[in-house]
Amino acid sequence: MSFGDRLAERVAQRESQIVLGLDPDPAGLWPDAVERAPAQGPAVRRAASAVAMHCAALIDAAGPACVAVKPQLACFERLGADGWAVLAAVVDHARASGLLVIADGKRGDISVSAAAYARALVGSTPTPFGDVGGLGVDAFTANPLLGVDALEPMVDGARAVDAGVFVLVRTSNPGAADVQDLELDGGGTVWERLAQIVAQLGQAGEGSGLADVGAVVGATAPEHVARMRELMPDAPLLLPGIGAQGGRVEDLAPAFAPGRAGGLVSASRSIAAAHESHGGEPAAAARAEAERLRAAAWALS
Repeated sequence: MSFGDRLAERVAQRESQIVLGLDPDPAGLWPDAVERAPAQGPAVRRAASAVAMHCAALIDAAGPACVAVKPQLACFERLGADGWAVLAAVVDHARASGLLVIADGKRGDISVSAAAYARALVGSTPTPFGDVGGLGVDAFTANPLLGVDALEPMVDGARAVDAGVFVLVRTSNPGAADVQDLELDGGGTVWERLAQIVAQLGQAGEGSGLADVGAVVGATAPEHVARMRELMPDAPLLLPGIGAQGGRVEDLAPAFAPGRAGGLVSASRSIAAAHESHGGEPAAAARAEAERLRAAAWALS
């Protein structure tokens, strides 16, 4: 089953388009995770243990209202080898909870390196000693600024195991306008050309019609979403920037034109730190915020 079909099926099963962002900061974890961490041992190992407990608790609390998790790889990688081990455990926990996993590393390189990124995240590498497994996620984010030939090995590697790729097209940060909104000599903007590349690379699933190559489209610039849909009619759109960055679910209706799985609403801090904004116990507040977002997106689509 292609990634687009798997995504559509999982959205229908869970009645959710919410992606839970996992951006753990060892200095800002839920209190229970900090209290339960080992009192002795190397600092990095204690921090990694606390991060693992925090992420597991967050998945258990908010996961039932979500369809996927999106671990930010850098937040785990900064803990070194211990962080990578925690990331692998978090991926396993999310998948055991019925959630898809989108690795957010914004990878980009050429040729052999691009293919290696895909194997590291979604596949495995054949060696004289047997196949060496990668992280085993369902999709990952990719940087397109090296061009089509740099994206193709990642897309091919993902497609070989029915995984997906979400290509950066128009991101949620204010500085996105510095490059992505620039006008091209032949007409249109950089992000519009990137959207055309996404449409060119994607293959639609036989059941859902959703492509296996999607786009990262910041929810902080909703005025572009309708044009995105024109350029990428079959691509699933990953929509970060809800909540803490100022994006609103209610502004994203065009994303769902191909069906409910056409838009994936990503929220991180607004769910994990909901207790700071709304009060209450962290797990209960996170679940309530995830449910609120789920209801808003489902009703809109």
